[in-house]
This record gives sequence, structure tokens and C-alpha cells, in this order.
Amino acid sequence: MFKKTLLLLTILLSLAACHSTQPVVRTYKKIPPRTRVVKTKPTSNAKDTKTATAQTETRTREVIESTSKTVVYSDVVNGYVSQFKDIAMGNMKTYGIPASIILAQGILESGAGKGDLALSANNHFGIKCHADWTGDTVIHDDDTENECFRKYKDPAESYRDHALFLTSRNRYAGLFNLPKGDYEAWAKGLRAAGYATDPKYPDKLISYIERYNLHQYDAQVLGLEFVPIDQPGKTTNAAAVSQENTYEVQKGDTLYSISKKFNLTVEDLKQKNNLPDNAISIGQKLRV
Repeated sequence: MFKKTLLLLTILLSLAACHSTQPVVRTYKKIPPRTRVVKTKPTSNAKDTKTATAQTETRTREVIESTSKTVVYSDVVNGYVSQFKDIAMGNMKTYGIPASIILAQGILESGAGKGDLALSANNHFGIKCHADWTGDTVIHDDDTENECFRKYKDPAESYRDHALFLTSRNRYAGLFNLPKGDYEAWAKGLRAAGYATDPKYPDKLISYIERYNLHQYDAQVLGLEFVPIDQPGKTTNAAAVSQENTYEVQKGDTLYSISKKFNLTVEDLKQKNNLPDNAISIGQKLRV
């Protein structure tokens, strides 16, 4: 009996030992990771947006066509003027050529520095090689194919050569008898002397001078008071406006000044009148 009891206890103790060695399994509730929220400041405010919009609206598209067709905006032209106005005024003092004419020709002939000749040859005035040129050259299509144009090491050299070109040739001698402040006479005189074959060349130069107030640099060199063409409060000549909603271009008018008179944009005027560029002439009738 005692042996049976002892055997039973031994079996029970063995079972208890086996049960105690089994691993304990624990379960955990999965907790999703926390999301970190980072607050950032807006990149622009309403004021910045309004300013950017206003700047975009005031940009005028320019299609400049001379030795090449170049499309730029008015801020590019203003940047060009800012870059070269000091050189132009220096050449006016040294050589007697109005700074306004120098800058207007530079804008037109170089596409405000973005035209083909300006980029490939630093040629800002469309000056061809001619027989007396011994410097570098570049081939470019103009009136005919594969014409020879002068190439310069930098734009400043082109500006200096432009002054020498005008002062050293007899056909331009009559220009230097004109008043230095009369940019209209100089623009027409350049065309008459054969600088360009485009009949609208004077009108284009005058248009750039008046729209970008380039004649202020003439006044600065001459020590005169500068009076902008488009003055606040300037009234429209009512006699020039007909009943057919057309306007006859007067002396001193530009597309920009006319657009302001009739609350239009320059592009509106050009579209209404099928104008390929900003050139207009005195007596021309425009639909407004």
C-alpha cells in the first residue's frame, strides 16, 4: 500500500514539473505609431500675391524686329537700358550722339541684348563688316543671305565702334549739325543717311525713346530739366477723335500714351489695328 502511494506521488510530482517548464505566452495590444504634425508658415501672403499680379500685368510684350526677330518683355528692355545708359551718356559727351538715339538703336538692333547678333557676336548695332573692318566677323542673314557682320569681344566695344562708325563717315556728317536734344530729327536723319533700309526705322526709334523715356539721359548730359512725354493729367485732343472711334496720331504720341488715354492696353491697340509692332506715325488713324 505504501509503495502504491509513493508511486502515485512520484507520478504527480513529475506531471507538475513538466507543466511548469512550458513557456508563458503573453499578448500585447498593438498601438499605432503617433503622427507628428509639423506646422509651416505659408510661402506668400495676400500682399505678395497682389504685388506679383500687379507686376505681371504691367509687363508689356515687345516684338523687336531688325536683323532678327526677338520677343522680350518691357522689364528686359528696362534692364538693358539700365545696363548701358552710362556708356550711352559717355558716348554722347565724347562723340556728340544723343544718348537716347544710342540706346534706342541698341534696343532695336540687338533685340534688347537678346537678338542673334548680340548673343553670337556682341554686335548691338547691326553694323556690317564693310571694306575697312579688320576684326573678327560672323555670318548672319539680313537683307540677303550670309552677310558679314562685325564681331566684338564685349558689348562696350560695340558701343564704341558705333560711335566711331557714325563720326568717321561723311554720309552721317549732317547729323552732327542737328540739336543734340532733338531725337526725332536724329532718328529721321539716320534713315535718310542710309543707316537702315526699313522705312519705319525712325518711328521705331522714336517709339522706344518715348515709351522708355530715353531722352531723360539727353537732358542729363545737356544739364536740362527732363519733362516726360506722358505727364499725369495730360488731356486728349478731342478734335483728333472721330465719331467712328478712331484716333489720329499726334506728334509725341506712342502706343503706350494712346492706350492710357483710352483705358486700353498696348496689346489691345495692336490687335484692333493689326499692328505687327509698336511703331506708329503722325497722322495715322487708329481704332480705339
